[in-house]
Amino acid sequence: MLNWQDYAKHEYGIDISDKRAEQFDTFLRELLEWNQKFNLTAIRDVEGIQIKHFLDSLSVVKAFPEGWTPKSIIDIGTGAGIPGIPLKIIYPDARLTMVESIKKKAGFCEHVVAVLGLSDVVVSSARAEEIGQDPAHREKYDLALARAVAKMPTLVEYLLPLVKVGGLVVMQKSASAPEEVEASRNAIRLMGGRLETIIPVKLPGVEDERYLVVLQKIKATPTEFPRRVGIPAKSPIQN
Repeated sequence: MLNWQDYAKHEYGIDISDKRAEQFDTFLRELLEWNQKFNLTAIRDVEGIQIKHFLDSLSVVKAFPEGWTPKSIIDIGTGAGIPGIPLKIIYPDARLTMVESIKKKAGFCEHVVAVLGLSDVVVSSARAEEIGQDPAHREKYDLALARAVAKMPTLVEYLLPLVKVGGLVVMQKSASAPEEVEASRNAIRLMGGRLETIIPVKLPGVEDERYLVVLQKIKATPTEFPRRVGIPAKSPIQN
């Protein structure tokens, strides 16, 4: 089996240079060390982190149009900085915002950003609904991401208000992705989005079905969205 760096090159066209490899190694060490004190992630072995966190994060590039790179990225519910930090390592010039309401996880993200010497990164512990109504963030990003944060109709309401018209939303989902897409069609339309594609993702040695659900923002999101904190999760928009 290819090692994870060779897999990234072969499958995603991403070259993990010496500097990048060193940053990923440092991130991995910090994650393992902090995980002994705080429950940052259920994945606690080196290979698991490399495949299920690093490669899974980098799989997002499969959703990008040819020749396109994001200049600004927002990662909602980033947890331990996944997928935001791996993507920042690959796109060091991109402006990155990571949103994580659990303070200990947000603190870990701030620590890793400092240790890795990453610039132009903001870590926020505000709620996604607040970020989506904040003029500093609303419709300011090329790319909005989330991984296993909420059901898709809720995620759509969190993410689409954050991207510029013409920008992309990429949601990393499991086997339920096609079904969740069907349940989200009205939410996507109301938020000014359009479903572009659903891309299956294979990771080495991982049997679980994984998908990238890719939306494009085609018009501005109405000002009433996202709704107040807690409402998108309690009362997701129905078809």
